Amino acid sequence: MAISINIPSLLFPAISLLLLAYTNRFLVIAQIIRELHKKYLEHTDKVLIKDQIKNLRRRLTLIRDMQILGVFSFFFCVLSMIFIFYGRLDVGSYFFGFSLILLLSSLIYSLRELLISTKALDLELSKMELGRLTRF
Repeated sequence: MAISINIPSLLFPAISLLLLAYTNRFLVIAQIIRELHKKYLEHTDKVLIKDQIKNLRRRLTLIRDMQILGVFSFFFCVLSMIFIFYGRLDVGSYFFGFSLILLLSSLIYSLRELLISTKALDLELSKMELGRLTRF
């Protein structure tokens, strides 16, 4: 299959938006960690906070990894366009395929992080429901 320079260029907006979304996730996690640090210094029940720290550390690692994969996907997409521009369609096609694999990997990491974050929120909601039921 012949590949034109237009095909990799279609990924530019998608990858850029993904990287922006990943950065927003990172900023939210950073804010949560700062708030948790304040609670940790003030709170006496450090066991609950340590579980949250473990969860946030795992999510932070996943976000870092999905950002790295997204950046490399963008890099290889640009590299493929350079090779296609200079008439090296075979090399450009391989780099484009590799950029797609990296993008897919980044999306899988994003899905894993999303599942972890929703599970953590569900746990928090369950704890609040149990606390409310035992008070009455």
